[in-house]
Amino acid sequence: QVQLVESGGGLVQAGGSLRLSCGFSGRTFSSYFMGWFRQAPGKEREFVAGISWSGASTFYADSVKGRFTISRDNAKNTVYLQMNSLKPEDTAIYYCAARNTPASGYDYWGQGTQVTVSS
Repeated sequence: QVQLVESGGGLVQAGGSLRLSCGFSGRTFSSYFMGWFRQAPGKEREFVAGISWSGASTFYADSVKGRFTISRDNAKNTVYLQMNSLKPEDTAIYYCAARNTPASGYDYWGQGTQVTVSS
């Protein structure tokens, strides 16, 4: 089975930075497309960023373009989300997710890590 464990969440002031990590175990990490999602109170879960199997291609929601960077280290079975210029509206639970095929949805999810951005 695939297991995903997020870390790095916390409290940060607006304009600050935070780096989230997601450890992957159970299968071959490089075979999985990885993504980050977030869910704020009272809102639907939304896509934040995605990264292809090799890391050559990345995708971002318009709301985070230019501020967030997704990356992966296949040698460490870890995907990262570097978040800069954080805004209060970035406050949410952030989830790491994995999918095995490009045609499928995300099959595996972490438990989430809280990111709170104060003004």
